[in-house]
Amino acid sequence: MSKLVDVDGLIAAQRDFAAARAWQPYHTPRNLMLALAGEVGELAEIFQWKTDAEAAAIAADPAEFTHLQEELADVLMYLVRLADVCQVDLNAAARDKLRKNALKYPPPG
Repeated sequence: MSKLVDVDGLIAAQRDFAAARAWQPYHTPRNLMLALAGEVGELAEIFQWKTDAEAAAIAADPAEFTHLQEELADVLMYLVRLADVCQVDLNAAARDKLRKNALKYPPPG
Protein backbone atom coordinates (compact mmCIF):
# COMPACT_ATOMS: atom_id res chain seq x y z
CA MET A 1 0.00 0.00 0.00
CA SER A 2 1.40 3.42 -0.91
CA LYS A 3 2.17 6.07 1.65
CA LEU A 4 -0.23 8.96 2.04
CA VAL A 5 2.57 11.11 3.42
CA ASP A 6 6.27 10.38 3.14
CA VAL A 7 7.97 12.04 6.08
CA ASP A 8 10.85 9.60 6.55
CA GLY A 9 13.43 12.04 5.21
CA LEU A 10 12.11 14.86 7.39
CA ILE A 11 12.12 12.61 10.45
CA ALA A 12 15.75 11.66 9.83
CA ALA A 13 16.78 15.27 9.20
CA GLN A 14 15.08 16.46 12.38
CA ARG A 15 16.63 13.67 14.46
CA ASP A 16 20.07 14.62 13.12
CA PHE A 17 19.41 18.34 13.69
CA ALA A 18 18.30 17.78 17.29
CA ALA A 19 21.15 15.37 18.02
CA ALA A 20 23.79 17.76 16.67
CA ARG A 21 22.57 20.38 19.13
CA ALA A 22 21.85 17.97 22.02
CA TRP A 23 18.21 19.12 22.00
CA GLN A 24 16.66 15.69 22.61
CA PRO A 25 16.05 16.39 26.34
CA TYR A 26 13.95 19.41 25.35
CA HIS A 27 11.99 17.61 22.64
CA THR A 28 9.41 16.20 25.00
CA PRO A 29 5.84 15.68 23.83
CA ARG A 30 4.67 18.58 26.01
CA ASN A 31 7.33 21.00 24.75
CA LEU A 32 6.80 20.02 21.13
CA MET A 33 3.03 20.35 21.42
CA LEU A 34 3.39 23.82 22.94
CA ALA A 35 5.84 24.83 20.19
CA LEU A 36 3.42 23.47 17.59
CA ALA A 37 0.55 25.46 19.09
CA GLY A 38 2.69 28.60 18.99
CA GLU A 39 3.53 28.05 15.34
CA VAL A 40 -0.14 27.46 14.49
CA GLY A 41 -0.81 30.81 16.17
CA GLU A 42 1.81 32.47 13.98
CA LEU A 43 0.19 30.87 10.93
CA ALA A 44 -3.22 32.15 12.05
CA GLU A 45 -1.84 35.69 12.33
CA ILE A 46 -1.19 35.70 8.60
CA PHE A 47 -4.90 35.27 7.94
CA GLN A 48 -6.25 37.24 10.88
CA TRP A 49 -8.44 40.16 9.84
CA LYS A 50 -8.24 39.28 6.14
CA THR A 51 -11.31 38.72 4.03
CA ASP A 52 -11.55 35.41 2.19
CA ALA A 53 -10.54 37.21 -1.01
CA GLU A 54 -7.49 38.78 0.65
CA ALA A 55 -6.47 35.43 2.12
CA ALA A 56 -6.80 33.77 -1.28
CA ALA A 57 -4.55 36.44 -2.81
CA ILE A 58 -1.59 35.84 -0.48
CA ALA A 59 0.27 33.95 -3.22
CA ALA A 60 0.34 37.15 -5.30
CA ASP A 61 2.50 38.96 -2.71
CA PRO A 62 6.00 37.42 -2.71
CA ALA A 63 6.92 38.55 0.81
CA GLU A 64 3.63 37.43 2.31
CA PHE A 65 3.76 34.14 0.41
CA THR A 66 7.29 33.47 1.71
CA HIS A 67 6.06 34.16 5.24
CA LEU A 68 3.16 31.74 4.69
CA GLN A 69 5.54 29.05 3.42
CA GLU A 70 7.81 29.48 6.44
CA GLU A 71 4.99 29.22 8.96
CA LEU A 72 3.50 26.18 7.21
CA ALA A 73 6.95 24.56 7.27
CA ASP A 74 7.29 25.30 10.99
CA VAL A 75 3.90 23.69 11.68
CA LEU A 76 4.78 20.68 9.55
CA MET A 77 8.16 20.20 11.19
CA TYR A 78 6.83 20.43 14.74
CA LEU A 79 3.96 18.09 13.90
CA VAL A 80 6.30 15.51 12.37
CA ARG A 81 8.77 15.82 15.25
CA LEU A 82 5.96 15.42 17.81
CA ALA A 83 4.65 12.33 16.01
CA ASP A 84 8.16 10.87 15.88
CA VAL A 85 8.83 11.48 19.59
CA CYS A 86 5.42 10.00 20.44
CA GLN A 87 6.06 7.04 18.11
CA VAL A 88 2.99 7.81 15.99
CA ASP A 89 3.06 6.51 12.43
CA LEU A 90 1.51 9.44 10.58
CA ASN A 91 0.67 7.29 7.56
CA ALA A 92 -1.24 4.77 9.67
CA ALA A 93 -2.92 7.54 11.65
CA ALA A 94 -3.99 9.43 8.51
CA ARG A 95 -5.20 6.27 6.80
CA ASP A 96 -7.23 5.28 9.88
CA LYS A 97 -8.70 8.78 10.23
CA LEU A 98 -9.68 8.88 6.55
CA ARG A 99 -11.43 5.50 6.96
CA LYS A 100 -13.29 6.74 10.05
CA ASN A 101 -14.26 9.98 8.31
CA ALA A 102 -15.59 8.04 5.32
CA LEU A 103 -17.87 6.08 7.64
CA LYS A 104 -18.92 9.18 9.59
CA TYR A 105 -19.49 11.31 6.49
CA PRO A 106 -20.63 9.06 3.64
CA PRO A 107 -21.10 10.64 0.21
CA PRO A 108 -24.66 11.76 -0.52
CA GLY A 109 -26.89 9.59 -2.58
